[in-house]
Amino acid sequence: MLMDLFFVALGLVLLVLAGDALVRGSVNLSLRLGIPPLIVGLTVVAFGTSAPELYVSVKAIVDGLPGIALGNVVGSNIANVLLVLGIPAIISTIHSSTLGVSRGFITMLAATALFIGLCFLGPITWWHAAILLLGLALMIADNIHSARQHRNAAKDEEEELEGADPSAPWWKIIGFLVLGLIGLPLGAGFLVDGASNIARLYGISETVIGLTLVAVGTSLPELATSVIAAFKKQADVAMGNVIGSNVFNLLGIIGVAGFVGPIPVPASMLTSDLWMMAATSLILIPFILMRFNITRIVGVVFVAIYAAYTVSLIA
Repeated sequence: MLMDLFFVALGLVLLVLAGDALVRGSVNLSLRLGIPPLIVGLTVVAFGTSAPELYVSVKAIVDGLPGIALGNVVGSNIANVLLVLGIPAIISTIHSSTLGVSRGFITMLAATALFIGLCFLGPITWWHAAILLLGLALMIADNIHSARQHRNAAKDEEEELEGADPSAPWWKIIGFLVLGLIGLPLGAGFLVDGASNIARLYGISETVIGLTLVAVGTSLPELATSVIAAFKKQADVAMGNVIGSNVFNLLGIIGVAGFVGPIPVPASMLTSDLWMMAATSLILIPFILMRFNITRIVGVVFVAIYAAYTVSLIA
C-alpha cells in the first residue's frame, strides 16, 4: 500500500516536471522555427499543458484500464470547476465582470454536450474519437481567427509566452524535449500502476479511482497555477485556464485515446458522473454570462460540493 502511494506521488511529480519541460521545449522550438507566438500559445502550449492527462489516459487504455482514462477526463473537468476555481476564490474573489471568456465558455458547453452524446452511443471507438478531434480542430481554427482579428484591431504586440526564449540554444531545446518525452510516460506509468493497485486492494472500481485520485492528481498543475495567481491578486486568470483545459480534455485527450483502443462507458457514468460534469459546467453560467463575481462564499460552496461528490463515490 505504501509503495503504491509512493508510486502515485512519484508519478505526479514526474508528470508535472516533465509536462513543464515539454511545454518549454516545444514553445522555444516553435519560436526558433518562426511560428508566431500567438499560434504557439493557442496550439503548442495548450496541447503541452494537457500532455500529462493524455499520457495517463493512453497508458491506462494500453494497460487494459479504460475506466481510469475516462474517469480521469470526466473527473478532471469536475475538479477544474469546483476546485481550481473554488480554492482560488476563497483566497481572492474572482471578478468575472473583467473577463472576456463568453465565447470560450459556449465552446466548452458545446464540447460537453457533444462528449455526453457520444458517450451514450459508446463504447467510444475510432469514429467517436474522429468526431471529437474534428471539433477540436474547428475550435483551434476559430480561436486563431478570432485572436488574429483582435490583434489586428488592437494593434498590440504579441503577448510573451511563459518560458519562451526565441534565442534559446538548440541543446537546451532538445534537452527540454527529451526530458519531457521521457518523463511523461514514466510518470504516467507510475501513476496508473499505483492507482490501479490501490483500486484492487480496496475493491474500488478503476472508474472511481480515475474520477478521484487520478483526476485530482492530473489537475494539480492547473490548481497550483491558480492558487499562486490568487495570492498575487490575479485569481481571474484561473477562469481561462479552466475553460481551455476542460475543452482540451474532452475533445483532445479522449479524441486521441479513442484511437488507441475502445473505451467502454460504465452505466454509473451515464446515470450520474456525466451529469455531474454537465452540472458543474452549467453552474458557471451566472458568473460568465451574467458577470456575477465568484466570491469567497461561492468558493466555499464549490469546494463543499466537490467534497460531497467525492464522498458519494467512495462510500
